[in-house]
Amino acid sequence: MDELIGRIASAAGISEDLARQAIGIILNFLNRDGPQDAVARIVAALPGASALMAEQGGGGGLLGSLAGKLGGSIGGGMGAMAALNELTDAGLDMGEVQAVTRELIQAAREHVGADVVDRVVASIPGLGQVL
Repeated sequence: MDELIGRIASAAGISEDLARQAIGIILNFLNRDGPQDAVARIVAALPGASALMAEQGGGGGLLGSLAGKLGGSIGGGMGAMAALNELTDAGLDMGEVQAVTRELIQAAREHVGADVVDRVVASIPGLGQVL
């Protein structure tokens, strides 16, 4: 995971601590809103991903809770908004959010293949707009 954190920090021009936090937020978001089997494959393929997700608490705050309760495309869209809110609250601007997300998605594609990752991206309303 340290290599991925360094890679993402470099690509986004942010600190490794902020990259670690952002990766955890994004993985927890995918875990909440994405197809469980595909997300599980991504998490399993990224060594240390589960621990990083646990560090971030799998939260999502009020919007994350509301999105989870709503489910479906409305919940997915709200989940994306909640994740974006978490990322900006952590100190990332929109360009950094996009850089982190793109690099994490690319790394996931390298580890599990484009078909699995593309299925996750397509299933979550709003995620494609960040990419």
